[in-house]
Amino acid sequence: MELRVLQYFLAVAREENITRAAALLNITQPTLSRQLMQMEEELGVKLFHRGRHNIMLTEEGLLLRRRAQEIVDLAMKTEKELKHGVEVISGEIAIGCGETRNMKPLSEMMASFQKKYPDVCFHIYTAIADDVKERLENGILDMGLLLEPVEISRYHYVRMPMEEKWKVLMRRDSALAEKDRITPKDLAGQPLIVAKRPSVRNELENWFGQAAEDSRVVCTCNLSHNNQMDMVENGVGVAITMDFSCNHDMLCLRPLEPELISGCVLVWKKNLKLSPVMVRFIAHVKEYLKNNLWKCSI
Repeated sequence: MELRVLQYFLAVAREENITRAAALLNITQPTLSRQLMQMEEELGVKLFHRGRHNIMLTEEGLLLRRRAQEIVDLAMKTEKELKHGVEVISGEIAIGCGETRNMKPLSEMMASFQKKYPDVCFHIYTAIADDVKERLENGILDMGLLLEPVEISRYHYVRMPMEEKWKVLMRRDSALAEKDRITPKDLAGQPLIVAKRPSVRNELENWFGQAAEDSRVVCTCNLSHNNQMDMVENGVGVAITMDFSCNHDMLCLRPLEPELISGCVLVWKKNLKLSPVMVRFIAHVKEYLKNNLWKCSI
């Protein structure tokens, strides 16, 4: 498949109309239709459901759209890196991040770096650690801000300065809200909303200890404190979540007893030739953390 044809496919998937996509691509509608049919023949699958006025993706088409977008993004990123040359510090850095307080020091590092190199553009992709690692392996992301526990043997990394404490998010009218700290026994039989990541689930099971047999998970989720607050407010359960600023009249957070704390690391792949802008940014991050400059505004 040619990159040009993948771009044609993405335009049609986005517009859901061949005529509109052809106009945006500055090609004729018959030419575009022919390219799409040739792509289907080459792949041996049907990519579209064709209606009278619109065109929708099949399941195979949805898969191809996701992969095609990654391929096109990677090609554009590679082209920009090669064009800039080794002496010109400009370009793009793509970073995958979870919901973590360490975005604050990272964003300070990004801002101070852009003051030195104003032609640098950052792209932030929000996802759980497993998704970020997959995109790192595929070359879509340059760096990942990962909450532990996470396997980092394939990566270089720096440890971020802020620890992440786990807490229980609950309604203020809950009996649990009367407690200063929440123990595993307190949560026995409670409907729980917990993280979906298997490694995090294992950490929580270790924290529960013998009380894990009495834990009752009613919902799992990956990201979004807002979604957790909505579910807790509406009675789905209580959420075991990272500490965050919860400014909600009906909800409150209580720490765990014993404490459960996670670290956070900023990683990038080993054995990979880095772009000039990445080399400079990694050095900037290390120097910033070494000098504790992040403490100035936290």
